[in-house]
Amino acid sequence: MIRPASEEDLAGVVAGAKGPLSIQGGGTRGFADNAEGERLTTSGITGITLYEPGALTLVARAGTPVEEIRERLARDNQRLPFEPMDHRALLGTTGEPTIGGVVAANISGPRRVMVGAARDYALGLRFVDGRGMVIRNGGRVMKNVTGYDLVKLLSGSYGTLGILTEVSLKVLPKVAASATIVLGGLSDDRAVAAMAAALGSPFEVSGAAHDPGTGETLLRLEGFDESVRYRSERLAELLKTFAPSRMESDADVVAKLWAAIRDVTAFAGKEGDVWRLSVKPSDAPDLVGRSGAKQSLYDWGGGLVWLRCDDGTDLRARLAAFAGHATLIRANAQTRRGLGIFQPEPAPLARISAGLRAQFDPRGILNPGMMG
Repeated sequence: MIRPASEEDLAGVVAGAKGPLSIQGGGTRGFADNAEGERLTTSGITGITLYEPGALTLVARAGTPVEEIRERLARDNQRLPFEPMDHRALLGTTGEPTIGGVVAANISGPRRVMVGAARDYALGLRFVDGRGMVIRNGGRVMKNVTGYDLVKLLSGSYGTLGILTEVSLKVLPKVAASATIVLGGLSDDRAVAAMAAALGSPFEVSGAAHDPGTGETLLRLEGFDESVRYRSERLAELLKTFAPSRMESDADVVAKLWAAIRDVTAFAGKEGDVWRLSVKPSDAPDLVGRSGAKQSLYDWGGGLVWLRCDDGTDLRARLAAFAGHATLIRANAQTRRGLGIFQPEPAPLARISAGLRAQFDPRGILNPGMMG
């Protein structure tokens, strides 16, 4: 395992590489198993380099643990608004989630339905491309709009275009209060309809999830205490035609409920492959029914569906053509190699992706095989 201690060291390693590099952050996702070459981690490039609470801006090196950033923000009553997932329980991995890994994979939690994804809070970044050159894009302030938006391009590229060394993020104040309305006993179709009604209401729902295993549909509201109380009451009234509801307002209980949704802990320790579907919410129940999955979990109002299937299930073949994509999150190495982690791209998009990789990584050494 190569573990550079600085951006300069990393650039030297990449420039001098004689073959492929399998890149990872804290090693919590296990995706490096699918990439060819010598393993390289950015976990040694660490530290918060700038934090300005008044400007809602934080800059950190890529290997900085997410928990360290959360703790630092909490001291000033601030937070990462996109609540990134912790994959360790689901995947049975160790290590420490890093902020570079979060941005590189665009990891976003239940609040995405309201506030957006991780890439929407990345103001700027530094990275090393496949030639060993250090590139900076964006800035450290929210008004920086110059140049090409490589920030969005690198977010979600999984290290195939460049190795992140530093990210600049917009942060937000912590919420003062939160509550969750819980509806019980809804079918998947009715739950998706209820979530759509809630998300389409004026009551600013910041989380909408459904667990068929427990039969509960969860709707989160956040903000100032009086506002949360008022909106919760109004939303419960709006949804009474779907099912009776109860309101959970204890902050610790609400936090645990949504951490479990965020981290898909209902699947942890259970056998089978885990797939992640990004779909049109109204299509989700039919796809779940066709999947033959042992277990399912709906998030983002049904736009994100987690499925636990029998080992070796080719879910893409089983579902055939659908509007969306299926990502293989957990499986053995043989299944991953055979099916691939990511949904194959349509030919026009694949040509664009190949062209971008050729520009940023002309030697083809950055996580080859990761994205097909």
